[in-house]
Amino acid sequence: MSTLNVDKVDPNTGTALELGTSGDTITVPTGAGLTVVDEVKTNKVSPATGTAFALGDSGDTFTVPSGATIVNSGTATGFGITSASFLPTANPLIINGDFAVAQRTTSTASVSSGANYVSDRFSFNIGTGGTWTISQEALTADEAFEDGFSTAFKADNTTANASLSAASYIQFTQKIEAQDLQLIKYGSSTAEKMTLAFWVKATKTGTNIIEMYQHDSGRSVSVAYTVSSTNTWEHKIVDIPADTGGTMNNDNGAGLEIIWWLVAGTNFTSGSLQTSWGANTTAARAVGQVNNADSTSNNVHITGVQLEVGEYTSSTIPPFRHESYGDNLERCSRYFQVMARGLVGRGQTSTTCSVGGTYPYGQMRATPTITLNTTSGIASSIQTPGVDAYDISSLDSNSSNYLGIFVKFVTDGSPAISAGNIMVTNGNANPLLLMDAEL
Repeated sequence: MSTLNVDKVDPNTGTALELGTSGDTITVPTGAGLTVVDEVKTNKVSPATGTAFALGDSGDTFTVPSGATIVNSGTATGFGITSASFLPTANPLIINGDFAVAQRTTSTASVSSGANYVSDRFSFNIGTGGTWTISQEALTADEAFEDGFSTAFKADNTTANASLSAASYIQFTQKIEAQDLQLIKYGSSTAEKMTLAFWVKATKTGTNIIEMYQHDSGRSVSVAYTVSSTNTWEHKIVDIPADTGGTMNNDNGAGLEIIWWLVAGTNFTSGSLQTSWGANTTAARAVGQVNNADSTSNNVHITGVQLEVGEYTSSTIPPFRHESYGDNLERCSRYFQVMARGLVGRGQTSTTCSVGGTYPYGQMRATPTITLNTTSGIASSIQTPGVDAYDISSLDSNSSNYLGIFVKFVTDGSPAISAGNIMVTNGNANPLLLMDAEL
């Protein structure tokens, strides 16, 4: 065999070069390198060893032309969720993660006990953890704002508790319906890992705890993260392990609850942090949690909450999927709705001191609990609208179905009301009815 040694072969025409003819085999000796600087068209590229194949080097960029399709005939790894068909256009699991919707109120002061809401779907739960003002905060600068967030949750400590009791706690939570979590295959051998991402700014630095609690099985896992710099927005990525034990119902009850611990007494910190899924152990829930209530200078801010199926890092986490305010409000309204001002219904007086009206609402998660938020001047006779106004002293009864609720109000009896048609209006600045179907 003859050998031709050259440094370069150029095409005769300057446009094309043919190496060999039909049926020829072109051999590149072992140890030789083949560098392609333009385009290679082939039906198949296989790894030389049959076990591994690297396409390009670190730092390379691969472009898939418009209209091309990548087909995976095997198993793709390193791309987060293994269910390739799941590619949402909105944040699928967390609702109101940008804290834009606040139907109840935008600020509440003197919060020291119970479950409290400002922005929808997120509850601030507190017991002997000081006193706080919680609010929907408008953002106008800094890192979270530059990442696209204009609102956040803010907790401002107004009465400190530097000496916590054993049962002291503050938890900031959102519960997710079990039927919306079937994609994580909870409890199966192929259960998915998850990644929680969020922006946080806190005055107090140090260790904080995220707990995932599974309601149907009473199982939980806790993961620590660190606030590194005081009063500085930091983006946190928290990996949640898969749980191959336990069971999760396919219903409208609570499936997973995400808990940001802010304060934890020794009842919750005296064990070893439960970093693997297992039966919930009180003493292992929030081990290492700093006391964010130890000074009236302390604030905690959170926004940009997203829960992704799959395991991600800060460089691979998908961007937060912003949605329109209307779409966000619609998802929130499955859990809470208000009946606002103006004409809200027509009904009849059944006695001399009561009036009933029917109020439609969109389908909610469950039959809502209905409360009356105002009592002043909300009913008038249809014969002389706006002339005879009646204050409502109480909410006597209500019934609910798929389409709406029937509410029976009791008037204050002054002036006397006659049986007949009635127009139910609300001229008060506050909403009339609050309908709550939260988890």
